[in-house]
Amino acid sequence: MQTKRRFVALVTVFGLALAACSSGASPTPAPSAAPSVAPSSAASAAPSAAPSVAATVDPSSLLGKVLAKGTIVMSTDPQYPPQSSLKSDGTYEGFDIDVGSEIAKRLGVKIAFQTPEWNIITAGSWSGRFDFSVGSMTITPLREKILAFSKPYYYTPAQMAASKASGITTLDGLAGKTICAGDATTYYDWLTGAPGRPSVAATPPAGSKATTLSTDRLCAESWKAGRKDFEGWLSSSTTVDLAIKDGLPLVKVGGPVYNEPLGVAFDKSGPDPTGMVAKVNEILDAMRTDGTLKGFSQKWFKSDMTVAPGA
Repeated sequence: MQTKRRFVALVTVFGLALAACSSGASPTPAPSAAPSVAPSSAASAAPSAAPSVAATVDPSSLLGKVLAKGTIVMSTDPQYPPQSSLKSDGTYEGFDIDVGSEIAKRLGVKIAFQTPEWNIITAGSWSGRFDFSVGSMTITPLREKILAFSKPYYYTPAQMAASKASGITTLDGLAGKTICAGDATTYYDWLTGAPGRPSVAATPPAGSKATTLSTDRLCAESWKAGRKDFEGWLSSSTTVDLAIKDGLPLVKVGGPVYNEPLGVAFDKSGPDPTGMVAKVNEILDAMRTDGTLKGFSQKWFKSDMTVAPGA
């Protein structure tokens, strides 16, 4: 009888151990309170190392808070393909979506999305509305005063384009013309000579002026809608290439005007992001080593843009 009781007890303990091990292995989908739908990659099993990581993290830090709630909220642009876009079924797709979802997976948490305007993201002071931005943000000294950045996860050339209606085919043809760029972008800063502009040798077309729309792609979409109050467009080469592929009425003008390093961003005014930046850098290094980052780039850009130009 005693032997039987001991056997039953051992079976019970073993069963409880199995239940405990499986309880964190399959996170449930992210809540759908806002436009916050996780792509399929974010539903993968969470790494079993996550609980031990959480035990060594300051609970008041950004990393500690994210691990404690089990979800990381990412800001994204629903109109910036191929980096990020909202599909008709309510889910998001794109290079940045894949990168952000993989970071969440390797942190051992679920992912949810918010879609604030770009100028709100770059201004900092997020007030906890979202935890990080995997949004193809250029790392600049001005932004580093209010945001903490990971190391660059990829690099993009800035590409000039012109509307087909303008008949412009060269950079010189944009001299004295108006060029559209996304609001609060380094493209607009470069065109206007603003303090946040990239430190590059290239200069905008002589006498050109700049105008903005809330996000880059809308410049090309406006041409399709018949807008003619600007002739040029400056954006990422990836965004310009996809706009051409999608049949929007524009042409590339010249080669890339400069290249930009793009990083994952965190708000310095919120919980201390130092540990999170270190952890994300560790994850990005692992993604480079195992080929995941390159694979995402090949999938969305048909080339490896994760290596610094000239490296």
